[in-house]
Amino acid sequence: MSILVPFLAFLLAGAFAAYHRMRLATWVAITFTALVACWLLGASHAATIVVGIITLLIAVPLLVPAIRKPLLTAPLLTFFRKVLPPLSQTERIALETGSVGFEGQLFTGDPDWQTLLNYPKPTLTAEEQAFLDGPVEELCRMTNDWEITHVYADLPPHVWDFIKKNKFFGMIIAKEYGGLGFSALAHHKVIQKIASVSSVVSSTVGVPNSLGPGELLAHYGTKEQKDYYLPRLANGEEVPCFGLTGPFAGSDATSIPDFGIVCKGEWNGANVLGVKLTFDKRYITLAPVASLIGLAFRMYDPDGLLGETRDIGITLALLPRDTEGVEIGRRHFPLNSPFQNGPIHGKEVFIPLSQLIGGVDMVGKGWNMLNECLAVGRSITLPSTASGGAKAGAVVTGAYARIRKQFGLSVGRFEGVEEALARIGGRAYAASALAQATAAAVDRGDVPSVPSAIAKYHCTTMGREVISDVMDVIGGKGIILGPRNFAGRGWQAAPIGITVEGANIMTRSLLIFGQGVILCHPWVMQEMKAAQDPDHQAGLDAFDKNLFGHIGFAISNAVRSFWFGLTGARIGAAPGDDYTRRYFRKLDRYSANLALMSDVSLLMLGGKLKFKESLSGRLGDVLSHIYMTSAMIKRYHDEGAPVADQPLLAWAFHDSVHKIELALSSALRNFPIRPVGWLMWALIFPWGRRAVAPGDRLSHRVAALLMAPNEARERLASGVFMTPCENNPGGRINSYLAKAILAEPVERKFLKALKNSDIEALDFASQLDEGVREGWITQEERVQLEELRELTLETITVDDFDPHELRAASYYDLPAAQRGDSRAAA
Repeated sequence: MSILVPFLAFLLAGAFAAYHRMRLATWVAITFTALVACWLLGASHAATIVVGIITLLIAVPLLVPAIRKPLLTAPLLTFFRKVLPPLSQTERIALETGSVGFEGQLFTGDPDWQTLLNYPKPTLTAEEQAFLDGPVEELCRMTNDWEITHVYADLPPHVWDFIKKNKFFGMIIAKEYGGLGFSALAHHKVIQKIASVSSVVSSTVGVPNSLGPGELLAHYGTKEQKDYYLPRLANGEEVPCFGLTGPFAGSDATSIPDFGIVCKGEWNGANVLGVKLTFDKRYITLAPVASLIGLAFRMYDPDGLLGETRDIGITLALLPRDTEGVEIGRRHFPLNSPFQNGPIHGKEVFIPLSQLIGGVDMVGKGWNMLNECLAVGRSITLPSTASGGAKAGAVVTGAYARIRKQFGLSVGRFEGVEEALARIGGRAYAASALAQATAAAVDRGDVPSVPSAIAKYHCTTMGREVISDVMDVIGGKGIILGPRNFAGRGWQAAPIGITVEGANIMTRSLLIFGQGVILCHPWVMQEMKAAQDPDHQAGLDAFDKNLFGHIGFAISNAVRSFWFGLTGARIGAAPGDDYTRRYFRKLDRYSANLALMSDVSLLMLGGKLKFKESLSGRLGDVLSHIYMTSAMIKRYHDEGAPVADQPLLAWAFHDSVHKIELALSSALRNFPIRPVGWLMWALIFPWGRRAVAPGDRLSHRVAALLMAPNEARERLASGVFMTPCENNPGGRINSYLAKAILAEPVERKFLKALKNSDIEALDFASQLDEGVREGWITQEERVQLEELRELTLETITVDDFDPHELRAASYYDLPAAQRGDSRAAA
């Protein structure tokens, strides 16, 4: 037994040093201290000597640079260059234009959670709050989504005028140019509130404030371009759109076939140097009504008018709508959510070089410009739209489920409905926290490439899941369209967010982990740069430093993963309060798992990893849910750690960690090199998967929160339009909840007495008369029950129409014989 003691001491010293990420020299000192103790305590001297020799054989080559670099680093550098994933120009630009915020901590295996908690709580300025309480509230009040989607297939003129007059298109434009100069948080709050009443209006407002001429001009425009266009964009004099996507270049934007040839031509009566453009774009939001078109194209200079480069690359331009040769105005019809969207065409359209965004200095840099602006825009518009819809759906559906009764019981009391309500509430909480966290990252100055992809994918996915559950709970109320329907158009529009700004399948499979593992990993990017350094010695020195830092990092995460798996992440220091400390410990575990799996995948698969989209998607899920849960905990603490919110946080957290373990399990079971997958399973899941989906008791608590007035429900509803006005059926239903709950005891008393009586009255009014005469209820209680009946009827009533009201107006433009209407023909 004494023979094994030195070996055990060696392993424990190594594990301790690796867990705490100590330097190699510190490990050596700890190991020899342990071996001396073994010697003095009577362990086998021979075994102790053997372990000491092993320690020296490991330590000396690693600690002496003169030995380490030629013996180890140089061969490994040669190998690394061979397995280094080849990066296309598209990928390289995407990596170079992004920045890393707190998401980089999630790849370390030991995130500094205190840094997250120390970020200032996102807050609006007084001016921004006034805008939300004033113009945004008024815009929501005047928005009639049924008229927009069914009658006009557009915003009515007075809504367009209000949006322009109040500078909704100028939220991101600086005040010096006449814009509002709002923060990303305010931008998020505005879109979220509008989206809770109409996705058409939120899209109309959101697009000019995300990827479009305004943002591009603010970042890259020449002084002349800024001075002329930004004030016109801010006050609505110009309505912008941006043409990127075409029939043969959707997600692969760098392969756009649209081109521009440098040449001379006529512009405003003068012969000037410019570009002749040929383009075919589709899916362009606001195109049919746009007066200013931003355009991405590939620029060529065959005659060398600008220099020696013939294929200049992707360039961005501004085209006034009335430019000769531009064809614009027809519309697409996106899933009965008729925001202005359509194609743009042009053949040999001439513009001067002064119409290139940024002028001649920015030619060929269009993809860099788009990547930077796309990351910011994708962080706001789509996540905020999904968040607004999910939050509104949660509170209104909770009210509906309490008011609507079947079998003498609120439908929300049935366990099957409780499950759906819990999913709605938990995902609305998660989507809201994720959207706000990503907007806050933008305000901190980040260009959050990875978080924007996470927020876009998961918010829109959760938004679709929420509206699907909403439709299941409200049943017939949801499937009959009309002015009283608060959910049908949201359900129809849900796939739009899934599809645009990078389809969700591509975002999950390629972007989230594919960018994250290189951009956010603490060592990979530095190793890649060192390997590509043309100065051999400088590259070798940099690679040596980063490589062995990376090796120690990987060993540490293997040890941490195994330790957390053995202990269930119940031991260790963590920030937070008594409630959230356990959550942070779990996230420490999954961060170590992610870091370990990332390193193993890179080492084993090399450049092939970028083609393993299933593995990349699963590891992206792990990264996403760690980021999302950290956002939820941050929100919980920012709001003062309210006990009332704990069921929502707990449901969303346990749902995420269950999905994290499912993703890790699937990645390991399907790892391309099976023995490596088995070994990683032993390190990550020594006792098997332990996380489970939220249980029934927790789901019951979340459902109960949605079905009764309380502070947690009010916080969840914060920032969405719940004013019970004529154009807001959801707001009206929500306003009935308190009165319905107050009447429930009277209703139960009345129905019990009615059941045990022998009265013959069949209609409700007569039954109430009998109830008052028999003394079951008072006259005041009768009035209360009548009011309950009315608000219940208003809650559950659906619309009906004369047949002609459902026909498109263009139907009546046809000759009677072509309508298929025999009465009209007669």
